[in-house]
Amino acid sequence: MPQPANQKPVIFRTQQTAILIVYSLLLALGLGLGSAYWVLNGDPPFGGRKFGPWSTWPKLGSAEADPYMRAIVARRGDVPLAIGEGLTLVAEADDSGRGLDGACSYRVGSVMPPARLWTLTLYDRTGALRPSALERSGFASSEIIRRPDDGFEIVVSKDLSAGNWLQIPAMEAFTMVLRLYDTPGAAGANLDAEDLPTIERITCGT
Repeated sequence: MPQPANQKPVIFRTQQTAILIVYSLLLALGLGLGSAYWVLNGDPPFGGRKFGPWSTWPKLGSAEADPYMRAIVARRGDVPLAIGEGLTLVAEADDSGRGLDGACSYRVGSVMPPARLWTLTLYDRTGALRPSALERSGFASSEIIRRPDDGFEIVVSKDLSAGNWLQIPAMEAFTMVLRLYDTPGAAGANLDAEDLPTIERITCGT
């Protein structure tokens, strides 16, 4: 029985349509997975506040945390501070906006918001602790040597420094995490950039 003259064009168009549908589905899947990976490996996209080089997400440990925050916390395995417990602030750059570099030295100080206790800890950019050769990765407020006016300075460097010295572990880029425990008032509600320590780059070697 003879085939219709228009059968091949119809089959060809059907194949084209099927290919386009499969391509669109794969593209949507790739974009969805890629955007989800990008979001989950970064900072929460909403609810953040910025104070100079420091960033914080006050609702991160509360029942009001959005789905992005909860997914990021779950993926990292973090236990964020609840609103009544304190506030966590993160810095990935100095006061001039330059990324924190393990080959550089920094001066952190000299003020701190009211808190019963605070800690300053260094992490790599994946959020992992990398203890230095001194087998420590942070300072607590109880360990700080203070000036007569109650001010302080912490030198963050891979090279030995007098006074409050926090050694940078062997890593190229790093993050400073400041945790304020038992702060008065709502978390971060009354803070200004002037209330938080500055991060000044002193020197930068190779």
